[in-house]
Order: sequence, then structure tokens, then C-alpha cells
Amino acid sequence: MTKRGAGIAFVAISALLISVKYISAAIFGSGVSSWDKELFDAMLSYVGNTLNIFSLLSLLVGVSYIAWGEYEELKRKKETNM
Repeated sequence: MTKRGAGIAFVAISALLISVKYISAAIFGSGVSSWDKELFDAMLSYVGNTLNIFSLLSLLVGVSYIAWGEYEELKRKKETNM
């Protein structure tokens, strides 16, 4: 797998983790008869910040892998043109 492919995979994992946070909160409150914004915010607080932290870390790793792969590609093209 190339660095760009690994970067895309990490970005996809980041998106998955963010969606898991909201899905978890929705499952947690599935037995509630009526919904409102404050109730859903409370359910999100029960889920915690761990998924946010891992999602942000995964996004940063993914973007850095993509940038690293692009840098190496530019460097390789520059060397072959000399």
C-alpha cells in the first residue's frame, strides 16, 4: 500500500469514528419517546470524548501520510527530470 493509500484509509477511519459517536448516542437513546436537541446533546456527552480524540488523531495521521506521499512523488519526478 502506498503512503497516499494509507492516508486515505486513515481519513476513512476518522470519518467512521465520528459517525460511530453519533450512532452510539442514537442507539443509547433509542428507547426515548420524544427527542429534542438537549436530550441528544446529553446522550452525546454520555458517549464521551474518546471517539473525538481518536478521530482527530486518525485524521492528522491520514493527512500527514497523504502529504508525505505527495512530497515523495514530487521529489521523484524532480529527480527524473534532471
